[in-house]
Amino acid sequence: MPARTDNAVVINAPLDLVWDAMIDVERWPTLFSEYASAEVLTRDGNTVRFRLTTHPDEEHGGQVWSWVSERTADPETHTTRAWRVETGVFQYMYIEWSFQAVSEGTRMRWVQSFAMKPDAPVDDAGGEAHINRNTRIQMDIIKGRLEAQTRAAAA
Repeated sequence: MPARTDNAVVINAPLDLVWDAMIDVERWPTLFSEYASAEVLTRDGNTVRFRLTTHPDEEHGGQVWSWVSERTADPETHTTRAWRVETGVFQYMYIEWSFQAVSEGTRMRWVQSFAMKPDAPVDDAGGEAHINRNTRIQMDIIKGRLEAQTRAAAA
C-alpha cells in the first residue's frame, strides 16, 4: 500500500533566506548531512534535473545511494514539486515542499508520497518509518544551519 509522510519545522530565519537556500541544489551538501554531492544535470526555467549521492549509509552496510530527480519550483507560492526520475528502491517518489512566513520565521513543510518496490530492503511501512525519522533529522540540521547563518548575518 502506498505511503505518505508529512513533516514540518519552523526555522527562525526569513522566508527569502530559507527559500533561496533550499532551491539551490548545489548547496544541499552543506545543508543536509546525508548528501555527499549534488550535481545539476539540466535547467529549464524553474525546473532542474539533478543527481544526489549520499554519504555511506551505516544502516545498510555502508551502501552509497545515488539517483536522479527533477524538481520544479514556484517562486510566487514558495512551493516545489519533485519526483525521482531514477526511482531506485521506490516504485515512485513524489515530494512537495512548501515554505510560509510565520511570526517565528519560516515554516518549511515536506510531503512525500511513495511506494517501495517489492525487492526493496523495506516495505512501504518500513520506508515510511525511515523517511519520517530521517526527514526530522535533516530538518533539524537545516534549521540549525540556516538559523546560524541568520545570526551571523545579523552580527
